[in-house]
Amino acid sequence: MSKQMLFSPGPVMTRDNVRASLMHYDICHRSKEFEAMYAGLQQKILKIFNADDTYKAVVVSGSGTAANETVLSSIFNDGEKALLIRNGEFGNRLKQILDQYKIPYVDCSFDWGKPVDVDAVEKALAENPDVKVICMVFHETSSGMINPVPEIGRLADKYGKMYSVDCVSAAAGQNIDVAENHITFATSVGGKCVGAYPGSAYVCFKEDVAKTLTPEMGKNVYLNLARHYQKAVECNQTPNTPNVTLFWALDKAMENILTEGLDKQIARYRECAGILRKGMKELGLRMLLPEEQMSNTVTSVFLPEGKDLEAFLAAMESDGYTVYAGKGVFYEQNMFQVANMGEIYPEDCKKFLEVLAKNIK
Repeated sequence: MSKQMLFSPGPVMTRDNVRASLMHYDICHRSKEFEAMYAGLQQKILKIFNADDTYKAVVVSGSGTAANETVLSSIFNDGEKALLIRNGEFGNRLKQILDQYKIPYVDCSFDWGKPVDVDAVEKALAENPDVKVICMVFHETSSGMINPVPEIGRLADKYGKMYSVDCVSAAAGQNIDVAENHITFATSVGGKCVGAYPGSAYVCFKEDVAKTLTPEMGKNVYLNLARHYQKAVECNQTPNTPNVTLFWALDKAMENILTEGLDKQIARYRECAGILRKGMKELGLRMLLPEEQMSNTVTSVFLPEGKDLEAFLAAMESDGYTVYAGKGVFYEQNMFQVANMGEIYPEDCKKFLEVLAKNIK
């Protein structure tokens, strides 16, 4: 098979120097060279989240789900409760983690692809004063919707709650300011908007809160936030053996972003999404969401009536382009998703539209 152009929300197209970083010579993760790289990488993560000096960051070997599991399995004492806000597949993933670890929660659920009702969330908070942490997804990738993170952040501040936000598909693709939005824990992974690889997840968090955590609070050993934090503070290390090579790729990808400017990358993503959406509308395709609810990097689109989704996906792949089928209820509605994360530029989007036009006839 020839090289694929990945118009999918992860894994993503990577830059040449990010791929080249995988060829770093063999190195022990307990070396001073690794520690120096990791110290710098932690600082880069903070910049991606516009964090101030009250925040700290760690890298966890695993997918974005591993980052979320690291947080949610580590921050609750027995009996402490979460408020879960969900309106799609990845809100449901947070639910799955809470259920797996038997963490009680108030379920503030909305239909897939429908906006979060901020008033309903405030009502749930007022009725459940024992909630410790509010949990939600920033960019609900299953629909491409941006959730009201700043508004919920103001509620977290008003009611004195911690705030854990899954930023897996948002970090380096949307403007995120953890301090301004009162976010206590923010998670993401290299193989999304940052333009690195799956397997290098990371967590940005308020350091004063991390100091209250103990390893014993954690319900997991490898994904234990207190252990990760303590090792990072002691010696810029991870508590157990990490994906050493992927740390270098994540570091290089973040260096690329920060050298060129985070705002410039976000602007490129916004421009590419605009080209794709304009072109798909001109082809007569219907979008799932109104423009004001869409992210900068994922567009959910319905195939023309009578067109077979699996045959369409196979035809696109045969022509060198990978797109995603919709998840769950959206798959049944013949929806597919086009992403413009990673090393995708305006000219790539124009070529994509030419191939798309051929395959929706």
